[in-house]
Amino acid sequence: MLRIIRLSALVLVLLLGGVWAIAWVLRAPGQSMAEALPAAFTTLFGGQTGLPSAGGVQLAQGLSLGGPFSLTDQAGRAVTERDYAGGWMLVYFGYTYCPDVCPTELGTMATVIDALGPAAAKVTPVFISVDPQRDTPAALADYVARFHPRLQGLTGTPEQVAEVARRYRVYYAKVQRPDMTDYLMDHSSFLYLVGPDAKVRALYRPETRPEDIAAGIAAQIGAGRPAQG
Repeated sequence: MLRIIRLSALVLVLLLGGVWAIAWVLRAPGQSMAEALPAAFTTLFGGQTGLPSAGGVQLAQGLSLGGPFSLTDQAGRAVTERDYAGGWMLVYFGYTYCPDVCPTELGTMATVIDALGPAAAKVTPVFISVDPQRDTPAALADYVARFHPRLQGLTGTPEQVAEVARRYRVYYAKVQRPDMTDYLMDHSSFLYLVGPDAKVRALYRPETRPEDIAAGIAAQIGAGRPAQG
């Protein structure tokens, strides 16, 4: 009985942590966590939500993520959302010094793009750095080339990065531990499918299976079934 109670408590803690993380990502600018938590519960457990993002998280009704941005790509060129207009983007926020989750999710992104087959031509994979202090265009060029030849790396000034993160409700913060000479970046970890209008159409949790993401994207862009690996 004691073991069951402990397991139940652990599940509850993990569940509440998940709700809190989703509330942080989905909250509107200026919205308190207390106001955002009900929408997070709705996202997880159903209710009045918008159209399902196939294979991913349901976005709460009226919630808008994405939009205009001004950044710099890995070739040093200034880019905005208009450079990707007319196509789709699969976006991930992270940083090149990330020891674990970023390489994992970028590997997933690469697998998804390959699984889409010919339909992948409609989708540009994009990696946006939340560590502009270290992630120069040259550093990004070296990093993204390790994952997929079509992967785009974007960085910018701290103000530009903060603005695009705000539009996507991305959490990030510098973490300096006493036992480390360098710092890490704590950050949320979702994949965003962005439509031709620069608005997020689907949101995929960390560790979602690549085949599920590919199927969801194919459904969103009307590409039929993705290629089978």
